[in-house]
Amino acid sequence: MHTLQLADYIVFFVYFIAISAYGYYIFHKKKSKTASSKDFFLAEGSLTWWAIGASLIASNISAEHFIGMSGSGFALGLAISTYEWMSAATLIIVAVFIIPLYLKNKIYTMPQFLAKRYNDQVSTIMAVFWLFVYVFVNLTSIIYLGALAISSISPISFEWSIVGLSVFSIIVTLGGMKVIGYTDVIQVLVLLIGGLVTTYLALSLLADKFGFDGNILEALGVLRKEAPEHFHMIFDKSSPHYKELPGMSVLIGGMLINNLAYWGCNQYIVQRALGADLKTARNGILFAAFLKLLIPVIAVLPGITMYVLHQNGMFQQEMADAAGNIKPDHAYPTLMNLLPAGLKGVAFAALTAAIVASLAGKANSISTIFSLDIYKKYFNKEASERKLVLTGRWAVIISMVVAAIVTPALKSLDQAYQFIQEYVGFFSPGVLAIFLLGMFWKRTTAAAALAGAVLTIPVSTVLKFLPMWTNGWFPDYPFLDRMTITFFVIVAMMVSMSLLKPNKPGDTQSIEVDKSMFKVSTPFIIGSIIICGILAALYTVFW
Repeated sequence: MHTLQLADYIVFFVYFIAISAYGYYIFHKKKSKTASSKDFFLAEGSLTWWAIGASLIASNISAEHFIGMSGSGFALGLAISTYEWMSAATLIIVAVFIIPLYLKNKIYTMPQFLAKRYNDQVSTIMAVFWLFVYVFVNLTSIIYLGALAISSISPISFEWSIVGLSVFSIIVTLGGMKVIGYTDVIQVLVLLIGGLVTTYLALSLLADKFGFDGNILEALGVLRKEAPEHFHMIFDKSSPHYKELPGMSVLIGGMLINNLAYWGCNQYIVQRALGADLKTARNGILFAAFLKLLIPVIAVLPGITMYVLHQNGMFQQEMADAAGNIKPDHAYPTLMNLLPAGLKGVAFAALTAAIVASLAGKANSISTIFSLDIYKKYFNKEASERKLVLTGRWAVIISMVVAAIVTPALKSLDQAYQFIQEYVGFFSPGVLAIFLLGMFWKRTTAAAALAGAVLTIPVSTVLKFLPMWTNGWFPDYPFLDRMTITFFVIVAMMVSMSLLKPNKPGDTQSIEVDKSMFKVSTPFIIGSIIICGILAALYTVFW
């Protein structure tokens, strides 16, 4: 039943009031005496390590994890968890090698890094592209999938879900990064509690189905026994799912490229750590890595459980569309609709928390890039700090309104999540190549960086469509493998251009690198070893 009871509304109302009140408290408690753009956009020096870690996860987790990843758990099994677990390993790499470079060179935005390392042309082209992608791809996709999820488990219509999510997100975002960072702590707590409640329900249903009277530990054993094919992390070429997750590429290939680009070169992710000192930033990122290990428990496990229940005759109608076709993405909404009054409100709040936190993070990054890299640079070079903050707030409102207007157009897509992932992935290899070579190879030229930015999408497009254009003569590589090939093609091209036409004195600036900043503390090393040990155990057990 797509209804919420009085208890659910009360729970959700308490959540909404708590977030709003806490945000208002943080805004006034930590409000600067003078309007500061760095304070508004970066919460400079204000976020603790636990706030940074929670905010990273809150910005990352959204409706596509609860809905899309549970659906993939239903269809593919535990292997889809590699997106989360390999992110944990990637976050350690980012904390050790990439964040120190940003902080050492006082980098506040990704376009600023490109301007400092290469030139304004490279920076502006990338800034405009990022703004376009953030508004028309990221914001719209999150609002779309979020509204779809909310309308499927509540009496709120799809259109009013769009309005509600947009307004709620604007309220949170207008307070700046401090408010986002600290309210994200509550968002993550609600997200985890609500997710665990839904997972518990799924396992309890499974235990009851097999006569174990709600014993969820017994249910975990049933899962392995009833769906052994759903507990393999690495697919070989004989698997029907190899195209989605191609073998070892999920460990050392395209998945690593995808994750490094996302966690290390992405404004709305990296921004959380740019206002902190190095120790605080690293500890926050390590905390986020630990949280990443938990996400499959609340996002993938319910999907696998629903698969086993469906295979044993339950939810036949709920998991099918009007034509009778099985729709894996129905798994999570179906479970949420089974929750009792009150607990459904908790799960509903968790889903809303994930969506709003992610929207707020992206909207804040849009305002940061527009205000600092477009408005101040080209429209008002003498803009005061107060003017920049005001411009940033207007950028939040306008971008959210535009995204809300565009969102209904995504209804025409059959698989919006997969389409968006691949679309963004066309660009990621080039972004990573430009950043890594810019950071660690002083001879990289601005012309090479510009060529890398321009050619990434054409190379990715050719790799995708060449098999069709050549009637199968050219190999049809899996998506992640295409990312690997594109990355190395762009790197080779950039290196060749840089060697053939080297920099002249003053052409570009090198990024300051001090080897001592790569040294990490003993607690960080211990935490990293624990995470890597857990990952090694998981991949060994579920290989």
